[in-house]
Amino acid sequence: MGRNYTRPLVPPRLRGPLAALLGLATVLAAVSSSQAPAAIEAVILITLDGARVEEMFGGLDRAVLQSTLRDKQQAEDQAIYRRFWAETPAARREKLMPFFWRTLMVSEGSIAGDRTAGSSATLTNAHRFSYPGYSEILLGEAHDDTIKSNDPERNPYVTLLEELQTRLGLPAAGIGVFASWSVLDAIVEHTSGALTVNAGFDAFEHPDAQVRALSALQFLTPTPWDSVRHDVYTFRLAMAHLNTARPRVMYIALGETDDWAHDGRYERVLESYARTDEYLKELWTWLQEQPDYRGRTHILMTTDHGRGRTPADWRDHGAKVEGAQDVWIALISGRMAKRGPWRDHQPLRTTQVAATLAGWMGVDWNALRPAAGRPIP
Repeated sequence: MGRNYTRPLVPPRLRGPLAALLGLATVLAAVSSSQAPAAIEAVILITLDGARVEEMFGGLDRAVLQSTLRDKQQAEDQAIYRRFWAETPAARREKLMPFFWRTLMVSEGSIAGDRTAGSSATLTNAHRFSYPGYSEILLGEAHDDTIKSNDPERNPYVTLLEELQTRLGLPAAGIGVFASWSVLDAIVEHTSGALTVNAGFDAFEHPDAQVRALSALQFLTPTPWDSVRHDVYTFRLAMAHLNTARPRVMYIALGETDDWAHDGRYERVLESYARTDEYLKELWTWLQEQPDYRGRTHILMTTDHGRGRTPADWRDHGAKVEGAQDVWIALISGRMAKRGPWRDHQPLRTTQVAATLAGWMGVDWNALRPAAGRPIP
């Protein structure tokens, strides 16, 4: 389709100069293109240990709060109730995590796992505790026969993070892992030392003296748990690495939502959600201020396992705890069209996380791991 012109579009006397100008323009365009930074994708995985779907989608659970009180105390009289209570689940979750629900889930991303909306996201492993849950996230497969304890033993399988390092040709600093729980040091790497990993009460060497001072401070503020530090140190050290090393892959694993729950400190659990929301706001604001991350960074948030659904078992999880298989998955990516809570869809599995993250980085995880879950559509 087109026209056959009987005379040239450019007069003969101008063809030479025009050709020269076009040639020069082509050269300049090539030089400009070679000097311009390439659009480089980045991914950030964030996990909240043992974060129940009940709080993620419904905020403060009054029945659970009441179950933690003594004698004739009433939930309505507690400061934590006045801070986070609202009449509807949607209003309560917004009070608990306002940035997540009013900004990220409105204009930037979506979240699956709200059973009341016909949305299902579950574990595949049958153990329903942390090591198998994290390994399932990082492998795209459940290995119930070989990964069946929380012992700090080296992961027997090469993880997504290690494969991304190899496939993308990244240095150790190009993949940063910052975790509150020390055992994640063993979970995220099959080969120790391949990545930049800082987990549990672990000193962090950094060129900035203030960051080194922050790293030292974690040892002066012990937690009730021997292997889990406060999330604030995990997040602050992760931000320092992000700002300095500019990694293409980051994994931030927060832990207080699980440990305060095991201790029965429901008010501390709620405060942990609220602090996490502040971390998300700071992280997102920072990303939007960085030309090399703005519009190029994909974020996936999830949890390693759920918990019991009732006041009698909300503190617990494991193979025999109903509800511990229920998880949630949030996706914040320009490649995902959905916004807000998912509704009435085919069930999702945690085994799909690895392929989703890999796909965002241009790596076909299923070609490497045929048995792994498929990317989230």
